[in-house]
Amino acid sequence: MHRRRIPSSLIWLTLLIAAAVAAAGASGVVLYLQTRHAKRVQADAMTGGDWRRGKTAIVRYQCGSCHVIPGVDGATGQVGPDLTGIGTRVIFAGDLANNPAALTRFILHPQRVRPGSAMPELGVRRDEARSIAAYLYAQ
Repeated sequence: MHRRRIPSSLIWLTLLIAAAVAAAGASGVVLYLQTRHAKRVQADAMTGGDWRRGKTAIVRYQCGSCHVIPGVDGATGQVGPDLTGIGTRVIFAGDLANNPAALTRFILHPQRVRPGSAMPELGVRRDEARSIAAYLYAQ
């Protein structure tokens, strides 16, 4: 049985397509990482917090026992609202304008801001509240 030889032009075309796919994949990864970094820098700047410390505070205060929070292991709570994409929402907690000052105030004193809310007073410090807001906006 005689094997047919693959034309060299087809081999080169296959290699060229593979290189293009690899370059596109690498570009996508770089773009994703740059965008994620920019979101984190912006979130820290607009809240005056630190998204890394915010994630630590979210774990410490066990926010995930009531809320779904992306990027936080075990944050799959179903009591409070899902906090996925909170940075893109116009309002939160019913009718509060979604801005860093309002979100920080609500995290600090939810019962003062929204009396009767299911969100408990947790004794969060101001710097922690700003950092929690930064983490949420950075997602």
